[in-house]
Amino acid sequence: MQRVKMRWGIVLALAIGTAAPATAAEQLRGAEIPLWEGLPFAGLLLSIALGPIFARKLWHVHYGKAAAFWAMLALGMLVVTQGLMPTVAAFLHSMLADYLPFILMLFALYTAAGGIVVSELKRATPLANTALLALGTLAASVIGTTGASMILIRPILQANAKRPRQVHVVIFFIFLVSNIGGVLSPLGDPPLFFGFLRGISFFWPLHMLWPQMLFCAGLLLIAFFLLDSYFFRKEKRTPSNPNEPWPGFTVRGLPNLALIAAAVGVILTSAVWRPGISVDVLDIHLELQNVLRDVSLLAIGIAALMVTPLADHKANHFVWAPFTEVAKIFVAIFIAIIPVITMLAAGARGSFAPVIALLAHADGKPNEAAYFWATGLLSSFLDNAPTYLVFFGMAGGDPTALMGPLAKTLEAISLGAVFMGAFTYIGNAPNFMVYAMARRARVEMPGFFGYMIWSIGILVPMFVLVTVLFLR
Repeated sequence: MQRVKMRWGIVLALAIGTAAPATAAEQLRGAEIPLWEGLPFAGLLLSIALGPIFARKLWHVHYGKAAAFWAMLALGMLVVTQGLMPTVAAFLHSMLADYLPFILMLFALYTAAGGIVVSELKRATPLANTALLALGTLAASVIGTTGASMILIRPILQANAKRPRQVHVVIFFIFLVSNIGGVLSPLGDPPLFFGFLRGISFFWPLHMLWPQMLFCAGLLLIAFFLLDSYFFRKEKRTPSNPNEPWPGFTVRGLPNLALIAAAVGVILTSAVWRPGISVDVLDIHLELQNVLRDVSLLAIGIAALMVTPLADHKANHFVWAPFTEVAKIFVAIFIAIIPVITMLAAGARGSFAPVIALLAHADGKPNEAAYFWATGLLSSFLDNAPTYLVFFGMAGGDPTALMGPLAKTLEAISLGAVFMGAFTYIGNAPNFMVYAMARRARVEMPGFFGYMIWSIGILVPMFVLVTVLFLR
């Protein structure tokens, strides 16, 4: 293990060491990247999907090595076709500007949520489960899908621990809390946050997207209640007294709630406070507010570890394995998607030109349904934040126009990026974290394709209705 870590360190050191001469002018040329350079990303997805099915024990031991292989292959292919300096510059930009803020936000929220203990929550009835999912859905737009997922997944796993059927609870949790609930504010999901950074009003999502959110959340909560009630009746447990009072519950670790609020505040401040000061790290342009945000998130995560008693971590079964798994898998994803995102950003000049051509009607007007499905389906497999930005740019990139005459187009892009992240475990970061934590709690979660059977069967009909009712 130490040798593996050393190899990774050597690779990173070499990359950083050679990055010094790279300049902003040495960028990847998306129009010249052939489609086959997306194969490492496809290989990574297939490894994530098939590894736990066909080589379960080997995968859980060596998944980091498999992820590193596909990431290194993607970089190697870029070096061959684009050159060393542009590849190193793109790698460092992805790590410093995208992956580092992502993993530090996850670190802060994971450690803070890991110190919040909800105990004595023992009544996992369909009504109680539905109420918890509804609460998490509403909370997701306030503290983010990641924050809401990290806080509520442990109580809902605890409440359902003795039930023989738990998979559907976790799957609907991913649908609602980890994705759809985050559509009402820039704090809810990274794509909307990036839109906010590009000039979209903070309250635009709430003003424009609440009908679609209520429609989808309402349908899913009703479907969950009916399905959970069906399973609950089949469990042959002793019927509960309908007049029995709702059981109480206790919450410990309230300082961690303040730390989560601090993390949310830090993220929001970095978006609204722009002093115009920047630093250059190996020719990567980093703005002061973002550097301070990342340092603050690291400090918040460390503070959460310091203020949480060991007994609370034990009560929560707090371990690092889920976080480590997400960190390793997503660093490979952030590297392997570099050529794919660059090809998409090339628009009609790139390898994805046939997809781009579908985004407009014959008269040149935007095709909102196509924007919704193209943004959403790509967000299901790529990181949804850069996918959102790509289509944001394709729609003109002018926030005034996108909140005015092109508001329906921005609506389609936003809904696709946030809602359809629920299609796969990797469509949004909390999905994979919830999956990993459920597995650690001995829930027999379906594999990559098994989960997609659930998501396609439930979500596709609902998104077709969204298209017909809201995007025509």
